[in-house]
Amino acid sequence: METTDITDAVRCKNCLYCNEPFNKELWCKRCINSLEKLAENGDKKAMFNLANRYYNGEETEHNLEKAFHWYHKVAENGDIAAENGNTDAMNNLAILYKNGEGTEKNLEKAFHWYQNAAENGKENAIFNLAVCYENGEGTEKNLEKAFHWYQKVVENGHTGAMFNLANGYYNGEGTEKNLEKAFHWYQKAAENGDSVAMFNLANGYYNGEGTEKNLEKAFQWYQKAAKNDNKDAIINLVICYENGEGTEKNLEKAFYWYQKIAENEVILV
Repeated sequence: METTDITDAVRCKNCLYCNEPFNKELWCKRCINSLEKLAENGDKKAMFNLANRYYNGEETEHNLEKAFHWYHKVAENGDIAAENGNTDAMNNLAILYKNGEGTEKNLEKAFHWYQNAAENGKENAIFNLAVCYENGEGTEKNLEKAFHWYQKVVENGHTGAMFNLANGYYNGEGTEKNLEKAFHWYQKAAENGDSVAMFNLANGYYNGEGTEKNLEKAFQWYQKAAKNDNKDAIINLVICYENGEGTEKNLEKAFYWYQKIAENEVILV
């Protein structure tokens, strides 16, 4: 589950029992009770920290119902939650609704809380909201809105958004088809380590889509994707070695990657 840094506990309050600041290393056995008292008295940071503790089972029982309860308490305070940085609580609450953890699964409520968190600038929520629009989860499918929200988060270096934005440009979904822009964002995602983006980038070089055809660079990216266990890239890398495309013909290396295919039970079509 995506949460804020749960090790950064409630530093502005001291334990009511040991009078030490809450932090990861120091928890007296009554600290959780102390944290609960702070939460019950309306301390929003204590509520959020307590929810994280219950969700992850840190220094207390793993209890999704209680985690849901306290995330909801923080999230429902709207602007207060945003001011305290607890748009994380809104996003986490949405995740619980989406997965049916600690409450009944409810995609409409998940969408609602993703939207609230996204409109308050929470990066992961922006991405999750875009996914909702793309897949029609909790709302009507709307590829234009999905594309819009992917654009919002992509400049912050979100690899998943880069990849999905590239797909939008490549397929003309949510925007006009633009192979050059698709290539650009596949490259950004590939450079961030996304193996499928590496494979798609290699295809761009191989077919001359969105860039000039370059078999050497196609080979390089097939190789990188293959080393990241991308099965489609392994197949294309074998072909490159067999035919001498983008590299010297090398049947020994082709055989080596054939073995990888067999190990991974990849079916050649």
